Amino acid sequence: MKEPLTEELLCELLESPSPEQFTSTHNLQAPTLSEYLQWLLANHGLVRSKVIREAGLNETFGWQIFKGERGCGRDKALALAFAMNLDLRETNRLLQAAGQSTLYCKDRRDAIIIFCIEKGLTLRRADEELYRFGEQTICQ
Repeated sequence: MKEPLTEELLCELLESPSPEQFTSTHNLQAPTLSEYLQWLLANHGLVRSKVIREAGLNETFGWQIFKGERGCGRDKALALAFAMNLDLRETNRLLQAAGQSTLYCKDRRDAIIIFCIEKGLTLRRADEELYRFGEQTICQ
């Protein structure tokens, strides 16, 4: 799933004689949530059952998310991101695949979450930081 940089694609699009030519040479379909989760598992050498457990999800619900049978809300996606120890870019891609808004540093809660991701904190520690600042925790 190695992707060209957005800037590279933009330059190529602007230099292309037509949108048809550009789109015919690139697969611009975003992966589904299930596809992206499967890629992350393989790429990071993770075990699905362990990720579900560390994210604090109900086992059945977690399996349904990974199989593509159910979607998930923003906090569940964030819990998965922390359980998988994703970086900020991967977390935002996971949020997009889940149909949720990406993390935004001008939002106080999101800023705390971004800080926790960048510092490699666990889900539990991230929730402690959110609680300390009076923000809604990821795990309710």
